[in-house]
Amino acid sequence: MRFSINIPNFGDFADARVVARVAAAAEQAGWDGLFVWDHVVHDKEAQRGKPFGDPWMLLTAAALATARIGLGTLVTPVARRRPQQLARQVATLDALSGGRVIFGAGLGGPVEDEYASFGEPTEPRVLAELLDEGLGLLNRYWSGESVTHHGKHFHVDDVQLLPATVRRPRPPVWIAGFWPNRPPMRRAARWDGAVPLFESARHGEIPPPAEVRELISYVREHREDPAAPYEIVLGGATPGDAARTRDLLGPLRDAGATWWDERQLQTGPGLDRLDAVLRRIEQGPPEL
Repeated sequence: MRFSINIPNFGDFADARVVARVAAAAEQAGWDGLFVWDHVVHDKEAQRGKPFGDPWMLLTAAALATARIGLGTLVTPVARRRPQQLARQVATLDALSGGRVIFGAGLGGPVEDEYASFGEPTEPRVLAELLDEGLGLLNRYWSGESVTHHGKHFHVDDVQLLPATVRRPRPPVWIAGFWPNRPPMRRAARWDGAVPLFESARHGEIPPPAEVRELISYVREHREDPAAPYEIVLGGATPGDAARTRDLLGPLRDAGATWWDERQLQTGPGLDRLDAVLRRIEQGPPEL
């Protein structure tokens, strides 16, 4: 199992210099990755008055401050992005970081705040179509080959975006969604990893092993090649006690989880505060 740090792109972490400090501290302490949220306003009422940073600018600062750890978003809402612009941003960061980008994607939310506030579509079926069509275009753009596409939502005429990504055939694509909703996990099965959230364990809460086993079994059933390498990315806020952490994470690792993404509780006071995150980083990743 590998271990990452997860931070929002607002509050203290709206400052790219702060994110660079977090990334350097995480690499020095032995963590394997740093993941940043991709929000414009998040929950408008809860976060009103706070600064937000562009996630790709924040990750650029992190790339310049590190040499080893993986870097990416958890998650980018592809449905509210122009795929060609997003492809450029990811490929540029992948080149800068030497192929360390991991691309997390999903529908994102809250839909009323992040989509409706800007006049974007909000109907779930349309957002799912935009996500799937956009992912297909990203995959083709990252190849460096010429792309012609005439789909329901996007049209492309003989466009080649260079440079191609450093990671071949593409950066790993991890798909997020709430379990037990099946469609997002069927989508995840078509890509390189699943980043489930659980209705029974919200952001920062450790998911129940029984539900994790059920989810992993479902994803494997829908994989074209169940034996191919695949990431199951779980996350939450671990307790400070090492033995208790092993007791909590051991069953998740044994069930098939390959990454643990350390997160602050979404309802906690340390969600967007540097001091709380640095304290956890300096303790180092869990030992299993």
